[in-house]
Amino acid sequence: MNTTNDPARRSWVESANDPGTDFPIQNLPFGLFTRGEGDTPRIGVAIGDQVLDCHELVARGLLGSDAPARVRDALGAPRLNDFLALGRDHWHEVRVELSAILHEDTPGLRDDAGARAACLVPRELATMHLPMEVGDYTDFYASLHHATNIGSMFRPDNPLLPNWKNLPVGYHGRASSLVVSGAPITRPMGQTVPADGADPVFGPVKLLDYELEVAFVVGPGNELGRRIPIEEARTHLFGVMLMNDWSARDVQKWEYQPLGPFNAKNFATTLSPWVVPLEALEPFMIPGPRRADDDPANLDYLTWADDFGVDLTLTVEISSARMRETGTAPTLVSTGNYSDMYWTMSQMLAHHTSTGCPMNPGDVFASGTVSGVEESTRGCLLERTWRGQNPITLADGTERKFLQDGDEVLISGCCEREGARRIGFGPCNGVVLPVHETVPA
Repeated sequence: MNTTNDPARRSWVESANDPGTDFPIQNLPFGLFTRGEGDTPRIGVAIGDQVLDCHELVARGLLGSDAPARVRDALGAPRLNDFLALGRDHWHEVRVELSAILHEDTPGLRDDAGARAACLVPRELATMHLPMEVGDYTDFYASLHHATNIGSMFRPDNPLLPNWKNLPVGYHGRASSLVVSGAPITRPMGQTVPADGADPVFGPVKLLDYELEVAFVVGPGNELGRRIPIEEARTHLFGVMLMNDWSARDVQKWEYQPLGPFNAKNFATTLSPWVVPLEALEPFMIPGPRRADDDPANLDYLTWADDFGVDLTLTVEISSARMRETGTAPTLVSTGNYSDMYWTMSQMLAHHTSTGCPMNPGDVFASGTVSGVEESTRGCLLERTWRGQNPITLADGTERKFLQDGDEVLISGCCEREGARRIGFGPCNGVVLPVHETVPA
């Protein structure tokens, strides 16, 4: 850790010093925003209830005279990819510089009212966009508890397949359907089988679900044919986002054999708008998960003595349309922790590239559903209601086996521990629209 993680560090942006904020000066996550309709997206950094406009900061020469031209150009770009490509040393230098600019004892921007008005935008007035252009997206299946629960439902005699503890299982997702938090989710159509042995039909999916996940953003990639060793994962991973992998369970049940997820998961995946740098999460890093005595030993390419997890608490809430109309608070559905995962982000990256598969700046891969041991920690409705056998009751008295039209799923996450400032991730929310409605252009 370094001075940017110092819990005593304070900002002249007073809202960043609020103990409950997601975005203290120790966080400094990156996102992409516009100020108004028709504006070109700009890279911003969240600080308290404000967004620091990096484009404006660079244009006014406030970033620092020592910043290389390619760093200034990358921060002035209309997406995050060029900055991601710069690598860990430059990420750190920019973080240190931004932390200094925003520090309570630093004049300059603090004391220049005109510059502050140009460089700071209230978050409530900023429209957020996906921070980077995502070329490729892969979803893993890294929770032992989730994999065992799902396997128990469909293969009670053999819930965990033989390969699962030997390698991080994943599938190639659909980058084109990644959306930012707040984007509405239209209920998809799909081919399903109403009952075992019945003929398939096509229509609106009935078993719409969410999946609580954590996503990882790739920085510098690797060339085709070259692997990323597990011990070099930190140099290739920029940061972390929250994710909801919307899933059509009735479609999934019919299509998943023999090749796995396809249309059941390609219609929408929601990401939170802010990428929290790994450097901001260093106070919350913990050793990688321990293997049980009877688990197979990891092969060398998946073994790293300094591998790490993150103590990241995650929550899922659901709010029906009626609840929002009456001002009723959302219902807490589950609370989990990313530390419960069996496979680490480093292992997922090392395995993904073990064949020489190239990664590029802005690529995303995700953890799969985050679930724990207790029923209250299960990260999707399929698990939480056990295939609908144990429905949950919302605050308006209605029951849910799976999501209904008008439901809003709200995912949040934060890292907290004694002796460190709380680090939040911002919202990862989406409202389900009826199948006949279309998402606005």
